[in-house]
Formats: sequence, C-alpha cells, structure tokens
Amino acid sequence: MYKFFISCFLISLVSFNVFSQKKINEEIPKDSITYKTGYGLRIGADISRPVLSFFDKSYSGLELVGDYRITKNWYIATELGYEKETTYEDFTTSTSQGSFIRIGANYNAYKNWLDMNNEIFIGGRYGFALFDHSLDSYTPNTTVGTTSLPGTDVTTAYFPSNTITTPRKETELMAHWAEIQIGMKVETLKNLFVGAGFSYKIILSIDDQTGFKTLYSPGFNRVFESNTGFGFFYTISYLIPFVNK
Repeated sequence: MYKFFISCFLISLVSFNVFSQKKINEEIPKDSITYKTGYGLRIGADISRPVLSFFDKSYSGLELVGDYRITKNWYIATELGYEKETTYEDFTTSTSQGSFIRIGANYNAYKNWLDMNNEIFIGGRYGFALFDHSLDSYTPNTTVGTTSLPGTDVTTAYFPSNTITTPRKETELMAHWAEIQIGMKVETLKNLFVGAGFSYKIILSIDDQTGFKTLYSPGFNRVFESNTGFGFFYTISYLIPFVNK
C-alpha cells in the first residue's frame, strides 16, 4: 500500500514539473531583436587632394567619391574629379589638367558584428580622363659636331643655356586605364565614415602630345615608363540610408 502511494506521488511530482516547465517556456517571450544596417547612397570627398594642394603649389585637385550598397557585401562605386599638375624634369616643364572618372565595384571582406557597418574592401575600376597637356618650357639637345677618332666617329652634344619658354599645348587628349583598390572604411559616428587605401593602375591607352610623352594624367597620377602607376586616398563620406535590411 505504501509503495502504491509513493509511486502515485512521484508520478504526480514529475507530471507537475513537466507541466510547469512547459508553461514557463510558453510565458517567456522569444528574442525577437534583429540587427539591421543601412542600404543607400554614400557620398564624400578625398581629403588628400586639398591637403596636397596646400603643401605642393605645383598641384591642385578635387575628387568626389560615392558608392551604393546593392547586397550585403557588394557596392557599386565611383570617383570623379579635376586635377592640374606641373611636372618639373631636368630639361622640361610640362602641365597636365583635366577631368576624370573611375567606375567599378567594391567587395567587403570584413564580417561585421551586430549592427556595425565597417569595411575592409577590394575593388576594381575602369578609369577615363579627358585633359589638356602643354610643354611649358624645354632646353633643346643640340649636336655641335663630330670628332673623328681612329676607326670611330664620336658625336658631342650639349644643352645650351637658352631655354625655350614658349608653351606648346594640345587639348582633348584621352587616357583609359584599369586599377585595383584595397582599402578600409570605418564608421566613426552614425553614418559618417573615414576611409583610407591605395591603388595599382595600368594604362590601357593614352594620348601623347606631339613630340612629347605624357608624364601625368588626371585621375591616374604619374605615368611611368612601364605605363603603370600608384595612388592613395583618404576619404570622408556620409551614408544616406534609403532602407534598413
């Protein structure tokens, strides 16, 4: 008899515990908090351009930057602006000035926590520039004669002191290039981003002034003998969120 009552008590206790736990689980609301980030247009400027203009009087420029987020990790991106740069060589001085645009996409490889919206990105760009180029001054290379030596002819050349300062200018020259960008963007305040990075560029085609090689293209920077170049950027931009996802 005692065993019967003890068994009934244990069964009732277990049943009560199961019922109580089920009721508690039903009463506790599930975590319904979701973290969303802004999708929209981010616009700003490259602040390295006016800083460089301040310290280097042979350069002036302005570059605007923008991107639009289309998926969690992909952004359509573009940069456009204007540059003027005077290049001083040993025997020549030349100036290049004009407008440029770069367009492409960035991939964000950084995995954000919760509602963070930072980036470590790699991007590709196609660049195009329309510019004027002038040879401001140059010192001609003048051959003054031939000196005969046994079995050889030696040509003596020198650079006279009378530098030609009458500019020679050509307009509506074009440059096309491709580039890879690597950089980062950090949200310092709500929707305000600070970015930095560098780029490697390869000339696809470029117009040269008649009788003189183009040494600088707006948007591309200095053109080296290998038709490659490098760039860097420091940006401040603001996100205008159209929707949160």
